[in-house]
Amino acid sequence: MSRREVLQAGMVTAAAPGFFVAQSHAENTVSAYAKVFPLLDAYVEQYMRDMNTPGMTLVLTAREGIQRVVTYGFGDIERRLPIRPEELFHIGSISKSFTALCLLQLHDEGRLDLHRPIVEYLPWFRIDSAFAPVTAHHLLTHSSGLPAYTEVFPSDPLQKHRAAHAPGEHYHYNNMAFLVLGHLAWSLDGREMPELLRKRIFEPLGMTQSEPVITLDTRDRMVKSYAAFQRDRPLSRHGRLCEAPAIIYTGAAGSIASTPRDMGLYLQMLANHGVGPKQRLLSERSFELFASSYIAAKKFAPGSTYGYGIAIEHVEGHKVLHHLGGMPSFSSAMRVDIDAGVGAFGSINALQGAYPTPVVEFATRLMRAQREGKALPRVPSPVAPPTHIDNAADYAGSFKSGNGRELQFVAQGQSLILLHAGSQVRLEKSATPDRFIVPHKDFSRFMLVFGRKQPGEPNSAIVEVIWGGDWYVNSAYQGPLEFNHPREWASYVGHYIGSMTDSSLRIVLRQGRLWLAGVTPLEPVGELFYLREEAHSPEWVRFGEVVNGRCMRLKLSGSDCWRAIDE
Repeated sequence: MSRREVLQAGMVTAAAPGFFVAQSHAENTVSAYAKVFPLLDAYVEQYMRDMNTPGMTLVLTAREGIQRVVTYGFGDIERRLPIRPEELFHIGSISKSFTALCLLQLHDEGRLDLHRPIVEYLPWFRIDSAFAPVTAHHLLTHSSGLPAYTEVFPSDPLQKHRAAHAPGEHYHYNNMAFLVLGHLAWSLDGREMPELLRKRIFEPLGMTQSEPVITLDTRDRMVKSYAAFQRDRPLSRHGRLCEAPAIIYTGAAGSIASTPRDMGLYLQMLANHGVGPKQRLLSERSFELFASSYIAAKKFAPGSTYGYGIAIEHVEGHKVLHHLGGMPSFSSAMRVDIDAGVGAFGSINALQGAYPTPVVEFATRLMRAQREGKALPRVPSPVAPPTHIDNAADYAGSFKSGNGRELQFVAQGQSLILLHAGSQVRLEKSATPDRFIVPHKDFSRFMLVFGRKQPGEPNSAIVEVIWGGDWYVNSAYQGPLEFNHPREWASYVGHYIGSMTDSSLRIVLRQGRLWLAGVTPLEPVGELFYLREEAHSPEWVRFGEVVNGRCMRLKLSGSDCWRAIDE
């Protein structure tokens, strides 16, 4: 029996000793899409190798039912144990679509007006705004103008959530908004989100293995998962991972843990435009509201828009619903072509910068082609290694700082090398142009960022290099070399940690400005500093008590963070 026949038959196979395991768990003995399985398996093996992925679970579904459940790689790297199909994966922000569907059911029942001010339903929700009222519609579409990096209930009882712009004007991804929507669903339904999700979605769809909240009670059902060994800095694609600790998360922004089979049932309902096996979950009109485009959401993909808890693309005349889900040690992706009636969900038991988006995209394209009787698309090209830099020569040269330090880079073919302390450090490109990860302990805390003479122009000459608060220029730089800033800003520089962000915040001072992580500028507006990674971002920082010339606390959009001491 050939390798392809083994995979198609659903037996265990090892493509290379000690790494790859694929197990097929078919709902039906023969699937109409069986022809696509070998192509998909070949691509997944390649993708997992390229992206250094521990393990992945995947389900393929169609309007008619689940076509295939398959697991790849390892659920336990140390013991070389494969993932079991009944193990739970955190689906992260894909949970937002579940929350949206619950609210649309309440809309069908006449209990929710999507355009009524949210404070009329939740009078305890404190908003400071000079603009029109925020509604459920704005929260569902990430367009409320409210900050995301904060709790629904700030520690300061007098604090209000500040609106940065009129609702509906700008897209800004917002977990806090969906936490509020969870409270809204609870208030209108009378049941808290766990029971509400079970009764309104899980039970009607037969999702018997899923859990509506992530707690320690279900840890023994969770797949073993992995996180970066050092989570306070950029992660190299092949960086060190470690087993992640268990977490508790119960907010409506991302609380669901599920299996591939159960997610296949969910995707089947979406492929059927809201119709489940026993009943219609949503009216036709409410499903149309769910899957309508309201605002551009380019961060998902070029041309993407956002509906109610779901992102939307139009691909070759078809409407495609999709979303990502990131948790501390899981990365997930779902995609449903609701015109072709096919979809896929995948989840990786690690968060290391690699979402299974290309896998579910390829799976959906394969299934659509098979359904339409067209030639199957080819397996996508391998992902280039992160050290492959086509324009490496653009960055080569010597750069000096004001205090006489120097960084020297050389290009070796399509590799960019930093010469440092007698060694050659090969840089790794990031998802953002001109930004690189440096896999060396002396440069691991920040991205290395190259600046161009004309910012944003990819063909403009490189004139500067930035690493955190350090700034280096070459002989082509013609701008100012000295900058002024208020004296008190120096006390704000430092490393802060907070429970809400579950990560580290490093504030640096460079070129007369404060920066977060060395790349996000802080714009002073009164007593606040707005984070300007987006032109209209509502996120802000306010610095607190200064002791012995060091700020000891800051608020990030209202969440408390405290100074940590780095050696």
